[in-house]
Amino acid sequence: MSEILLKLEGVHTHIGQYHILQGVDLEVPKGGLTVLLGRNGAGKTTTLRTIMGMWHASRGKVSFAGDDITAAATPDISCAGIAYVPESMGIFSDLTVRENLYLAARAGEMDTARLEWIFGFFPALKKFWNFPAGNLSGGQKQMVAIARAIVEPRRLLLIDEPTKGLAPAIIQGMITAFRELKETETILLVEQNFNFVCSLGDTVAVMDGGRIVHAGMMADLAADQELQQKLLGLSLHVHQ
Repeated sequence: MSEILLKLEGVHTHIGQYHILQGVDLEVPKGGLTVLLGRNGAGKTTTLRTIMGMWHASRGKVSFAGDDITAAATPDISCAGIAYVPESMGIFSDLTVRENLYLAARAGEMDTARLEWIFGFFPALKKFWNFPAGNLSGGQKQMVAIARAIVEPRRLLLIDEPTKGLAPAIIQGMITAFRELKETETILLVEQNFNFVCSLGDTVAVMDGGRIVHAGMMADLAADQELQQKLLGLSLHVHQ
């Protein structure tokens, strides 16, 4: 069995008066890509934010590489090697592409070879290196957000809905990028696009009502439309 890099045990998260996560048990193996699926409002984004320490669990435990990070501050979690790409992307629109990436380089400088590796995934970033990030297209902004997360080696990437609203051609480029990325980085991905998750996912967890209701291999879920209907209320094929 693969080593478990990230583990959530009985995690509950409250946001104000709302009880969003209601006992999440989740394991993310080291290496490869784990997909987190579920209907809107199931708690997927809250799970990522709880892992990242942006919202703290009110009960339960979050472990990363064997260390308890349940109550850790977000900067400390980042320094431990976890990077987060939110659905909103969170880029600095007035800063150039270069400046956005420099801000994410904890060492204060960027490795030239790693930059060229990133440009291989996202050549548009090299073209618009000195352009304000706010002037880029939606797909290009998403590239900036992902590139910023991997500008230095990370032990775990948390990525929320990277293909949302993007054109098919851009999504195909992302598939190519993520296929190579998962060979060197462990990824936990919240996503709804069927082609994207089926071509990339190694393992999958499905959320409903603030809990994990299914966990297994992505290929098994992709091949079982009856299970898709049971867990998600519709076939994953409608997300194409």
